[in-house]
Order: sequence, then structure tokens, then C-alpha cells
Amino acid sequence: MVENASDCLEVRVTASSREEADRICSAVVEERMAADAQKIGPIASTYWWAGQIQHSEEWLLLMKTTVENFEGLARLVQELHSYEVPQIVAVPLMAGTADYLEWIRRETEAPAGRGDVAE
Repeated sequence: MVENASDCLEVRVTASSREEADRICSAVVEERMAADAQKIGPIASTYWWAGQIQHSEEWLLLMKTTVENFEGLARLVQELHSYEVPQIVAVPLMAGTADYLEWIRRETEAPAGRGDVAE
């Protein structure tokens, strides 16, 4: 039931607003760059920018994809994002249920008879 997930990733992005988060999540799923995308927020972020410590309210996006799709997903997020240097990081999935991992792989392949949703 549990399977090695070395080809699957969780991509984490922060967005400046709910609207930006919605736009990015919709685009990466519609373009099959990610099988799914969740929005968590708002969150409180503290970080260095332009030589000063900044405090802002952001939205955290969690997207599941494959290693093969990471570059295209990152490029799409950069095109849609308002930040000069958006956070786009990938964390490898160590393991997962076989059916869920197969769903990620299937939903991020080139189009051909898809549409199943993992529930």
C-alpha cells in the first residue's frame, strides 16, 4: 500500500493575497503542472528584503507534482507572481499510498483521457 515517492514533490509558494493565491493555484492545476493545490492563510511572514526585516500577511500554497514538472510549474508561478523573487521551493515526498502517488503522476501527464479525482 505504501510506495516510494521519489519522483513526486510538494511545492511550496507564498502569495501576497488570496486573489493571487487563487490565480496561481488555478493556473498550475489547469495547465497540469500540479495535480492539486491548497491555500492556507492568511499566515504571518517575517523575512529580510531590501536590507530590512519585513513583516507581512501572505498565503501559503501547497502543490503536488512530479520532479519532471517542477521546472514548468516554477516558470508558470514566476510569470503570474507579483513578487520580484517569489518563494518557490520543492520538498521531496518520501512515501505515500500507491493510489495517491499514481493519481499525482497521472494528473500531471500530457493530456489523454484524464479527469479522475482523488478523494
